[in-house]
Amino acid sequence: MRRHAMVRSIQLALLGMAAPAMALAQSTDNDQTKQLDTVQVTGSRIPRAQVEGPAPVTVVNAEQIKAAGFTSVPDVLRSLSQNNGYTQGQQNTTGAQSTPGAQAVDLRGLGPNHTLVLINGRRIADFPLPLNGKSNFTDIGNIPLGMIDRIEVLTGSASAVYGSDAMAGVINFILKKSTDGTTIDYRYGDTSRGGGESHDLTLTTGFERGNFSGIVGVELMDKRPVWGTQRKVQDSTLDGPTTRSRLPTLVARRYDVDDDVALDPESACAGLAGTNGGTTHLASDRYGEPYCGSERVTAQRTINNQRKGATAYGSFEYRFDDNLSWFADVQLGRQEVKLMTGNGSPTAVSDNMGWEFHDPASTDNNDKVFYNAGTGHYEIWQRQFSPEEVGGLEKRMNTTTQKTLAVTTGLKGMFGDSWNWEAAYNHSQYKADVKMPRINAAAANRFFLGERLGYDDDGYAIYNPDPARLFTPLTPAEFAALGAMSTFRPEAKNDNVSFTTDTPALFSLPAGDVGFAGVVEYGRQSYAIHPDPLALTADAYYGPQYGDGSGSRNRWSAAGELRVPLASSLQASLAGRYDRYSFGNRHPGKFTYSAGLEWRPFDTLLVRGSYGTGFRAPDMHYLFAGDDYYRKVSTDYYQCRQDEPGFSDGECWDDGGWDTNTLDVYAGNKDLDVETSKSFTAGFVWSPIANFDLAVDYYKIKVMNQVQSQDREILRITEANCRLGRTDAGATVDPSSPTCVDAMARVIRDADGTITSVHFAPINIAREETSGVDVTANYRLQTAMAGDFSFTGTYTWAHRHTRQQYPGDPTEDMLSVSFSDTTLPRVKSNLGVTWDKGAWGASLFGDYLGRVANYDNDAWTEATWRFNAGARYDINDHLRVSLSVNNLFDKMPPRDATWAAYPYYNTSWFDAIGRSYFVQVTWKLGGKPL
Repeated sequence: MRRHAMVRSIQLALLGMAAPAMALAQSTDNDQTKQLDTVQVTGSRIPRAQVEGPAPVTVVNAEQIKAAGFTSVPDVLRSLSQNNGYTQGQQNTTGAQSTPGAQAVDLRGLGPNHTLVLINGRRIADFPLPLNGKSNFTDIGNIPLGMIDRIEVLTGSASAVYGSDAMAGVINFILKKSTDGTTIDYRYGDTSRGGGESHDLTLTTGFERGNFSGIVGVELMDKRPVWGTQRKVQDSTLDGPTTRSRLPTLVARRYDVDDDVALDPESACAGLAGTNGGTTHLASDRYGEPYCGSERVTAQRTINNQRKGATAYGSFEYRFDDNLSWFADVQLGRQEVKLMTGNGSPTAVSDNMGWEFHDPASTDNNDKVFYNAGTGHYEIWQRQFSPEEVGGLEKRMNTTTQKTLAVTTGLKGMFGDSWNWEAAYNHSQYKADVKMPRINAAAANRFFLGERLGYDDDGYAIYNPDPARLFTPLTPAEFAALGAMSTFRPEAKNDNVSFTTDTPALFSLPAGDVGFAGVVEYGRQSYAIHPDPLALTADAYYGPQYGDGSGSRNRWSAAGELRVPLASSLQASLAGRYDRYSFGNRHPGKFTYSAGLEWRPFDTLLVRGSYGTGFRAPDMHYLFAGDDYYRKVSTDYYQCRQDEPGFSDGECWDDGGWDTNTLDVYAGNKDLDVETSKSFTAGFVWSPIANFDLAVDYYKIKVMNQVQSQDREILRITEANCRLGRTDAGATVDPSSPTCVDAMARVIRDADGTITSVHFAPINIAREETSGVDVTANYRLQTAMAGDFSFTGTYTWAHRHTRQQYPGDPTEDMLSVSFSDTTLPRVKSNLGVTWDKGAWGASLFGDYLGRVANYDNDAWTEATWRFNAGARYDINDHLRVSLSVNNLFDKMPPRDATWAAYPYYNTSWFDAIGRSYFVQVTWKLGGKPL
């Protein structure tokens, strides 16, 4: 990847605006340098030391994307060395359920919600469902790759320039603005191990009719899924690294709670032997208890999502005269994403393909147990449905129809001798129809157990079922009566009105003219989950009960930026911004600033540094989340330490005798304050010769007052301390303190004193800090005989990444092998080489991921390389054929002997897609040669 700052005047591109190009506000006698002001310099021979600015910016253009073999925006961003955070892969079950089909980016490992994503410098609507049910983020999975001209990545706090959300950095997707002909791109792809066949067709064309000009593009895509059953490394529980992980997945089980024993299903399992491709058989769990199971069920899920859709884009301009023009950018997309989530375990069934008795009205929140009048015992029945019973796995896939729209329109022009201005309105929206297959609890209860006969004196539901029904395969028609489709219709919107102005010569200093840019903005943001009403209840479906959320807020801001020449070789940049939000009766606001210095002791060397403050308004869902529900086995520390006064909290947990089933409730917090940050960079850019450049930059970002969901375990411990008036170590605790009052109000107990629920919420409490070094180098070699070569490399080394979740907690090292919450690599890098000679070209791109912690957090998994290769041939100057191979050496995820959870490797960093190949034909009608 090549990295440079776009012309570091005070262009409004830095302010997140699309403004006319303007001259550099610096004095120079070099005509070539003056021409840098309005040209794209990526790949230029001009020394980078002359065009870079005070803060490093990475730029990836369309040609580099093709040369590296990337076929989607997530693939491009995943390769960035600065994108070193833990994000959910397409196999992550939690992500598939809470944000199906969406993909995120996480600069500097500070969380996807701390990276601001723009298209053409404009904010876009968030994905309308919150990540993990908590925070908002931008979905990069539906941005059209074929429409991208370049991607600009600025890392570090940029709130003074872009406003809230830009703590970790900004990613700006610049879509194509012009074309000199009609270009048709068709790409066919497939994988060497099966599955994932894809077709992608992009058409772009432009026109110019007098004063009216524009570009129009359409991208169509059709990509088939890859299933776990298609990859040998994860097509069975037998691929698991431990004895327990190799146990078959549960298909059917009948358990006697009174005798604490599974009822022998040996003969019963024979009736299910034909299900799951004939792999269902009698199995036993780690305690020797029998059940019907299959090693193949666990792989009945997607590795890579199915995606079909179309995206249209247009950019238009009408020039009234030399000083005034109208412009409009329009993007419209519709995509259908299908995926299949996880399918059970040796002890439990999944909520989309399984059932167990479910009745929230039963006693003690233990809705899995019923009283069998036929046996006189309390029992648990469990059943996982097979592909044969449901009529094919495709019928149980989660289907999300994504509908996006973004419109920007306005006027721009000039007044006076050197003032540019722009007035613009921007609207973006993201709507989705999310269809999640569920099991109708009442219908399934009746099918397997018959009619309920009432409740016994202890509050348990009474049935008199036929056990043979549990072990008899269903027909697709019978299953259709049990299956249900729960539909959510979430939406998010973002509207902004802005006025910007800039001039390269606000006033003059001895060293040159002072440039200025300013912006005033007003915006409104809203979202609403619109869940299936039945999903909000506890009794409609088997499986989790979902929450709701909706809200809106207004924002206005004003910002200014100065470019100040202090001397012929020294230049300063200053920016300040004030943002103010309004929601409910609250109006939080914050002023942020940034400053940068560029010192050029000679043309080939730039020494630079920048410092900035940042802030981030709370996520919409952090503020407005409705009640969301989590079932949990919880330890009652108060009861434990009351019964055993000498016990520590750890002994209560280890003993396990004070466990209770709770239905915990999460809700938003409208009293959240803004997060704040400080960011610092320092480094140099050295271009000793025209064909070589090197950039080295140190970065440090510190986030304070970070929003963190309350820990339910800590709340129950705090409640025990407050009720007892002391900690387990004997320290005195004041029950009337605000902390105690809050904790005792959040831990809910019934009349008998048993914990039934913990109510928790997000609060401003955590701190996080990261620092490290970025290195980028580029070398270009031209030869008369062998052709032209370009070499590029990037390297990011994280020196430090720490977190303190709660005041008084020890500072945790997030790069340590023992850190349990995430697996962050210390090193990410990539290397690339391209070759061009006449009609021929070739490329090789390598992506390096440093070691990450294993599942048990007691050792490292090995560092990995993945290589992509490509070649092209120009049949003529308007027709090109290209071939690219991703994961050239067909590398599978590294083995982790401790990763006992399916698919037995870290899905945030690895997948088992294996080698894939793509053939592309590019045909240009008219215009300049390719």
